[in-house]
Amino acid sequence: MTTQHQITDAELQAFAAEAAAQPRCADCTPLWRPGWESMSAAAGTDHLALLGALGSETSWEQLEEFHPAGTNLWSPDAPIAPGWHPYTRSTLWRCARCSGAFLRYTEYGGYYLEERIRPLWADLIVRP
Repeated sequence: MTTQHQITDAELQAFAAEAAAQPRCADCTPLWRPGWESMSAAAGTDHLALLGALGSETSWEQLEEFHPAGTNLWSPDAPIAPGWHPYTRSTLWRCARCSGAFLRYTEYGGYYLEERIRPLWADLIVRP
């Protein structure tokens, strides 16, 4: 993991609120799906700028997920739970045109790497 600005809870909430208040631009509309998507299936992301990381080097190895309502990683309504996987390995990205905010992380499978992206939905952020 490379050292990046660590996004605070207040920053995460502020970016989510700002993203929710703006209509999506043409570049972000295809990315605005309800859950984690493979980057290969998503539209381009060159318009997004990296803001920082949700996790830290000390939380990188946290692999437990938080799903109190029976959701799973792929559920559109899965909570966005900083401190829990995959958010311990996620970075926050933002569009300069529409303030769209997205979370990204790399899934490290046995024989593959998969880049994933998810919109930052304000109403799904929890801090268990």
